Amino acid sequence: MAKKEGQSGYTRTALIMEGGAMRGMFTCGVIDVLMENHIDFDGAAGISAGAAFGCNFKSRQIGRPIRYNKTFGKDPRYASFRSLLKTGDYFGAKFCYETLPFELDVWDTKTFAENPLEFYIGATDVDTGKPRYHLCSDGGKTDLLWMQASASMPLLSNVVEVDGYRLLDGGITDAVPYEYMESLGFRRNVIVLTQPKGYVKNKSRAQFLMDVGLRKYPKVADAMAHRHEMYNRQLEEIREREERGESFVIRPPQDLGIGRTEKDPEELERVYQIGRSETEKHLTDIREFLGE
Repeated sequence: MAKKEGQSGYTRTALIMEGGAMRGMFTCGVIDVLMENHIDFDGAAGISAGAAFGCNFKSRQIGRPIRYNKTFGKDPRYASFRSLLKTGDYFGAKFCYETLPFELDVWDTKTFAENPLEFYIGATDVDTGKPRYHLCSDGGKTDLLWMQASASMPLLSNVVEVDGYRLLDGGITDAVPYEYMESLGFRRNVIVLTQPKGYVKNKSRAQFLMDVGLRKYPKVADAMAHRHEMYNRQLEEIREREERGESFVIRPPQDLGIGRTEKDPEELERVYQIGRSETEKHLTDIREFLGE
């Protein structure tokens, strides 16, 4: 039986979820299996899709993100170049963060607010080129703006203003926020990655477009130029933590082969099922790691 927070020798636990756009369907499969098996944590953190989909872990809504992505993925209000041209956001902000969660597939903000799990979101400050973090409270407007900011891909999204900051995609500067969570005292962490073991990120071939498109935000353009270095360093550090038994990593067994803006329900379901399968394989190991 796991010790409870406050008991002598207790180590705070966290679930940490990277982004990756529709690779996030893998994460959706992971969190559903964790919820179905009543595996919980003291805290959780999500970046980009890891925040937008992972928030359902705190609201305890099994199956919600895969369901609404399959149902509304092809709706131009949800994600389309038409939306990008009309609003400046490929993923329509009003539809994704108002219409969908409060009218079409309702987000359980009551459970979200009452669940003691601490849920953190990371985004990139466009003025400093550094990550910023937010502790969610009630699933209200401010929390949703941070989720939107965290998932706002450069060149495909507007800058999001919230809490006095101007923000974009958290994955630009902190793809997997394990260091931040460790700084808060979460020392026994399950990390969900959406790339397979051995993956190495290359420098973007579209950096020239980034430099031009982000000329108003030179700090972000610079961070994008070095993003591959940050990400590869993080993957190496995570591997080292995994080998020392300090973190437990759930990752795809191979490249997921899914596009960042995939809309085909069958493809979304395929990747979701890989996430489920990988988590089911390791349930006993996860429980042992968490001391259950």
